[in-house]
Amino acid sequence: MNSRMSTYGLGLIILMTCPLMGCIEPFETEFIDFESALVINATITNQFKHQEILVSRTYEFEEEGPTGESNAKVKVVAGNGTTYDFNETEKGKYVSNAPFSAELDIDYVLNITTEEGYSYISDEVQLSNFTKIDSLYAERMTTDLGEEGMGIMINSFDATNSSKYYRYEYEETYRIVAPRFVGRDLVAGPEGWLFPGRPIDEKTCYSTDFSNRIILTDTEDLSEDRLSRFLVRFVNRENYIISHRYSILVRQYVQSFEAFNFYETLNNFSSSESLFSETQPGFLEGNVFSNENQNEKVLGYFDVAAVDERRIFFDYEEFFPGEPLPPYADPCTPSSPEEDKLVNQLDLNIIKYLDTNPNPEPTTGPFFIVLRVCGDCTVLGTSEVPDFWIE
Repeated sequence: MNSRMSTYGLGLIILMTCPLMGCIEPFETEFIDFESALVINATITNQFKHQEILVSRTYEFEEEGPTGESNAKVKVVAGNGTTYDFNETEKGKYVSNAPFSAELDIDYVLNITTEEGYSYISDEVQLSNFTKIDSLYAERMTTDLGEEGMGIMINSFDATNSSKYYRYEYEETYRIVAPRFVGRDLVAGPEGWLFPGRPIDEKTCYSTDFSNRIILTDTEDLSEDRLSRFLVRFVNRENYIISHRYSILVRQYVQSFEAFNFYETLNNFSSSESLFSETQPGFLEGNVFSNENQNEKVLGYFDVAAVDERRIFFDYEEFFPGEPLPPYADPCTPSSPEEDKLVNQLDLNIIKYLDTNPNPEPTTGPFFIVLRVCGDCTVLGTSEVPDFWIE
């Protein structure tokens, strides 16, 4: 893949990685002559669904995050004459008006026109070969660094030996049980303390996290197009997210060599060794370009990829029978603040009632309390059970 090299430098490389895969820890610095660039994050798949395209702008460290590009006209044009229009559903997020799936042997081109009238077009891209996930499973393991935990593994095989290049994403959902939940609240009333009942749905919640790194592998140098025991995700046994029931949905994208090469280079840029080396590669060119200005820098990639997905569930007890649960998100150490401090903390909604203090001392109060996260799971998740959840 060709790359235009420039003096755009370290700042741009970091900025580019943020919308696509999560940011590196920022450091204090100042950028001179910051240049805003369009960022494209678009993968059309063979799944029949409302396809999504993200359009944003690079941003400086002083800003909180990427700025979505609003009011753009976004469409995908197929070689068979079909045009798929996209509407903005939230700032910078564009969703196809109708569900559709990419088909084999058809060229697809992304067209974007910004609110200011600047237009952009991608190279022609075709759908990659489809390879299904043969198996997705969890296994108790110890890493080469001596960390013990749960490995999420994939096996897949393409008998035609034509897939070769793979990218993975995952969504992990886990049940949270507040360890210090009690069925009563504590309220300072005009005539004394009140103990109203609490909803039980503050005891058990569910939360979902998304992968924020680029996960790639290939079989180019193997005798056959087979992945065996490929590690997609490792969860340390000290991580509270596996304390109770845990589920993970893994998506496998088969990519072209060009798309794989782009993501692999981007992944290398994101490592601390390359980000802070003295030999910066400058600007990573994707496959989307300006129609008006051939020198304008456009970041990101338009990909058309075949995808397969699998979901699994497991309980901590299945792999660590009779062993202590991982530590919770907070130590949940009880305290007994004096009444004036207690009222202030209740007003701020940062604590939850635990129990009565039968022997208060001069510097303590009449009740034991814990941080809200320990007695109210909605701090970390939602009480609504996901539609896909299986016990």
